[in-house]
Amino acid sequence: MLLISGDFLKVNFGGFVPLSTVDWRGKAVCTVFLRGCPVRCHYCHNLSLQKGQDLRDTGDIIAMIKESRIVISGVIFSGGEPTMQKDALIEMAKKCKEMGLLVGVQTNGAFPETLAEMIRQGLIDLVHLDIKTRWEHYPKLLKVKPEIIENIKKSLEICKNAFMDEKLPEFQVVCTLFPGREDDVMHISKETMGLDFVLQQGIEGDIPPLDFEQLKKLADKIHRKVRIRTREDGEVTYENNQIIIADSMVLTDILQARRNY
Repeated sequence: MLLISGDFLKVNFGGFVPLSTVDWRGKAVCTVFLRGCPVRCHYCHNLSLQKGQDLRDTGDIIAMIKESRIVISGVIFSGGEPTMQKDALIEMAKKCKEMGLLVGVQTNGAFPETLAEMIRQGLIDLVHLDIKTRWEHYPKLLKVKPEIIENIKKSLEICKNAFMDEKLPEFQVVCTLFPGREDDVMHISKETMGLDFVLQQGIEGDIPPLDFEQLKKLADKIHRKVRIRTREDGEVTYENNQIIIADSMVLTDILQARRNY
């Protein structure tokens, strides 16, 4: 059921970063966080956004974005899981497009119908899809139901097809890796051939994370170009034992930007 206040839908709001240079490669954007998520990642850095309620008019969120308009070229919707609030997200994306802004979504893929509709309406320029682990490990590690796994597979297929058909300008698949989960790379790589693929250093508590050299070895095993993100070395494009591009963006900045909202 939709909640409507005046001319605006209600959105379960999580937070706002007026200016970020780390959430969209090469662009200055603002980042809108929405509450609610059906996936329970053990390493989530926005645990407070998995639950709770802070209902706002979508018009209030658009007003925040307008205040940043002079210094940004786009908006990232993150969470939580932003695609969980389909109608409110689409309404806000439309308003952003009317302002001439690019629209990006960071998602776990649990709501493919939202992504499909945004692509159909030409409301989305970037999808950042976080594939957590190989499919058979989702139920135990992330406590999700089988239908959620099928939805994530569907989101991957929808976005991949749209990207190949040039209906989605940018599509990035991110695999966050922890010690003991290295084998996930081989499985996820097979599902994402031909796409922009990121190996991201997972950070959780006092567990020593995989370092850049370890992630390079994993990249060598899958024989494809990847981006490697670590807090020590930033973001590096890597292929065949060669660093192609090194960015100043560092993982600590990414995580900090997502906390400071």
